[in-house]
Amino acid sequence: MSANERLELWYPQASDGVRTALEARGVEAWRVHFGEARPPRVHWLIHGRPLAAQLDEDPQLRGLVIPWSGLPVGTRELLLERRHLRVHNLHHNATAVAEMAIALLLAAIRRLPAADAALRRGDWTPRYAERSGTTLAGRRALILGGGAIGSRVARILAAMEVQVDVLRRRPRSVAPFPEHGPGDLDALLGECSILVNALPATPATSGLMDARRLGLLPAGSAVVNVGRADVFDERALYESLRSGDLGAAGLDVWYRYPASEMERANTPPSDFPFGELPNVALSPHRAGHLADTEGERARHLVELFGALASGGAAPGRVDVEAGY
Repeated sequence: MSANERLELWYPQASDGVRTALEARGVEAWRVHFGEARPPRVHWLIHGRPLAAQLDEDPQLRGLVIPWSGLPVGTRELLLERRHLRVHNLHHNATAVAEMAIALLLAAIRRLPAADAALRRGDWTPRYAERSGTTLAGRRALILGGGAIGSRVARILAAMEVQVDVLRRRPRSVAPFPEHGPGDLDALLGECSILVNALPATPATSGLMDARRLGLLPAGSAVVNVGRADVFDERALYESLRSGDLGAAGLDVWYRYPASEMERANTPPSDFPFGELPNVALSPHRAGHLADTEGERARHLVELFGALASGGAAPGRVDVEAGY
């Protein structure tokens, strides 16, 4: 890209909030086109689930920017057929998701949802029932995924006097916390009493935590999932929680989502009644949704656009083969 050439970006489905924020921060080095009408020239498409035609119609297209974290399965399949395209995604919500992971963990192990519901009815019996829950301090946690979210969860837990281990696809020899490769997973599960998933959905992670691996966790362990639901086998997770083999779970990601706006008020998130279990804290996949989410998205996009325009190292590069 020449020094005088402007980077042309196309963002067909930008929200009003992110569009306003981007328009206010535009610079000479790049320009964003909004709306479904394709601009005359496109260097980068900003879309999470593009159509094949959107990737093929302009020979000047250099790559795809996914304006959130993760790589949808259908998008990955399209990109595997177009390996000349680079892919980047965003981690603008990493801090919010990491904080939600801690909130869900605490809510689950202290059974706050059940106690809250009871007290709203005027029922104080949870105060006088058999005591349950423990502190986090002194326990050992395993974080599945050492990316933007997992690394933040690790730092927060360490500050709460939790011993932390991190599972990464490619462990680093020098890291803030001990890092381990996938081959170490089974041994690590037997040593931790807190498991936090921050992994994306990929062919390698789907069903990773099946009944056998859940059974390796010490009795009474707590799990938190802010990555993708499919990392945990749905039936195995429910049965482990129902039986009490797992002590608690905080879940923000699910197996079933509303297919339309009409279904948002009446769609169970699973084939199993997780909501009937007193040791589960449920959240409707809203860990990254804050008042300024769109502002943060725009800020991270501006940083990425600037790096792409200058030819420098751009953040959030995705390994399409691996799926993240």
